[in-house]
Amino acid sequence: MDGTVAVIGGGSTGTGIARDLAMRGFDVTLVEKGNLTHGTTGRMHGLLHSGGRYAVSDRSSARECIEENRVLREIATHCVEMTGGLFVQKEGDADEYFEEKLEGCRECDIPAEVVSGKEAREIEPYLAKDVKRAIRVPDGAIDPFRLCVANAASAIEHGARIETHAKVTDVLVEDGEVVGVEVEHESGPGKRVHRKPGTTEEIRADYVVNATGAWAGRVGAMAGVDVEVRPSKGVMVVMNTRQVDTVVNRCRPKGDADIIVPHETAAILGTTDEEVEDPEDYPEEGWEVDLMIDTLSELVPILKDARTIRSFWGVRPLYEPPGTGTTDPTDITRDFFLLDHEERDDLPGLTSIVGGKFTTYRLMAEKISDHVCEQFGVEAECRTADEPLPGSEDIGNLEEYMDEFGLRSPIAKRSTKRLGSFSPQVLGGSNPNPVVCTCEAVTSAEIDKAIDESGTDLNAVRLRTRASMGNCQGAFCCQGIASQLHPTYDEPTVRDAYDELYQERWKGERHGLWGEQLSQAALKYALHATTLNRDRDPAARESDLDFAAFDDGRSTDDVEPDTSRGTRETAADGGRLPPNEGPDGDS
Repeated sequence: MDGTVAVIGGGSTGTGIARDLAMRGFDVTLVEKGNLTHGTTGRMHGLLHSGGRYAVSDRSSARECIEENRVLREIATHCVEMTGGLFVQKEGDADEYFEEKLEGCRECDIPAEVVSGKEAREIEPYLAKDVKRAIRVPDGAIDPFRLCVANAASAIEHGARIETHAKVTDVLVEDGEVVGVEVEHESGPGKRVHRKPGTTEEIRADYVVNATGAWAGRVGAMAGVDVEVRPSKGVMVVMNTRQVDTVVNRCRPKGDADIIVPHETAAILGTTDEEVEDPEDYPEEGWEVDLMIDTLSELVPILKDARTIRSFWGVRPLYEPPGTGTTDPTDITRDFFLLDHEERDDLPGLTSIVGGKFTTYRLMAEKISDHVCEQFGVEAECRTADEPLPGSEDIGNLEEYMDEFGLRSPIAKRSTKRLGSFSPQVLGGSNPNPVVCTCEAVTSAEIDKAIDESGTDLNAVRLRTRASMGNCQGAFCCQGIASQLHPTYDEPTVRDAYDELYQERWKGERHGLWGEQLSQAALKYALHATTLNRDRDPAARESDLDFAAFDDGRSTDDVEPDTSRGTRETAADGGRLPPNEGPDGDS
């Protein structure tokens, strides 16, 4: 090994750095306070930038985007859907800006083609009738969850330690030099073996990389250095179907609500740009959701009558050098910065990477890995632009997979796209493989694979498979997903995992409860309350139910609790039952 490096942050940049450094021979430990994608990465709209978005305002970022767009299409095929994109000009939108956008794209080597309004509507039939013309660019959609997991998996394959649910509580400084970090371990759901919850661990390292995005200032403060991150929140609204199959941008100067991204079976509307003080504590307001729908309906009128299935907010890790003094967050550059704290603050052993975009995560990782190599005199070259991520090594012919696995083609197409080169391994078994999540066409075999990787963390299963992320938001599949934990895990553990998944789904629905979505939410509640007893779950009681009370009209609440049964507590071993023990304890 060439040296030990601690990477703080389990988003796209952190996992990318861990992969790059591990591939170059470093002994890497990545620590993340939550699960992977816990921060900004898990709360973005899934756009793979062509660079067109920045072709007027930030051409340096635009050039980086198109270069990385091409790289990710090669190394992360199972995470990318090349939808294409349109920058749409409506009647009344400035011709000068349209021409400036076109010129910017061409100067930045972004393939750009002008199409008429009629041609644009042939591509996207639901575009407004007063669309004048559009610029066609190679935008796409990308799955951030799948991409981060693939980077982490590759890092592990090259010897890295990925430690989630490990919150950094201190950056260790000795004799004026950073020598590691102190973390506090939490349990975290899933099969990953964590240290004892509540205990602390000192992770000694020759070098520490702060890749915590919007939280970089907090980590910097632990080391006594100032990192001037300016967090900016943005709302995303998820619609019930793909109202568009192409990324649709409004071709006008930057502003709120100007992009629609088709993502899997849904469309995501975005976004706002508002500076906030605290990246974890900011208002999530209903008017922001209304703004997305009202404004973007001007481009795609059908959105006005569509169903909003959920909304969520993310925080951009914007950064600008001290003294710039920008007052409007939309004017802050989207470029990234490497802050060498030895050079800047006379503190050796620590570097922060701030700013940037999801599309350029790999390039950011390469630059900071180059920097770390310089510190150690390591000459190993970066290989991350050439070596495919796990799952994208050999996608093969998807049509052949469909035939081979005997699946109906739409399901097979979705499954093989998600699984990539893992398709034969996952789908090739002899057991029945029914569809569990009908909205997203996720099969039982995919869920089993995700459970094998994530254990009881059903939200991690969700992120790996998209199960419960479709139109019904888990109304018809949460219980089916949870049931696949049984009989490997005991009944209280299965119920707790189910509750956590269900609550996570509900959290994003509550901002859009009007019209059809309100009736859908009421239906979902009724289904789970009446058919699964989730409003008065007998398993949550400490006493037996008096079923005879139903016959004579007495309330079951009149029954005295039977405390001899004890209370429901998750087993100390995480609820996993011994391999030779059945669900009732029978061998």
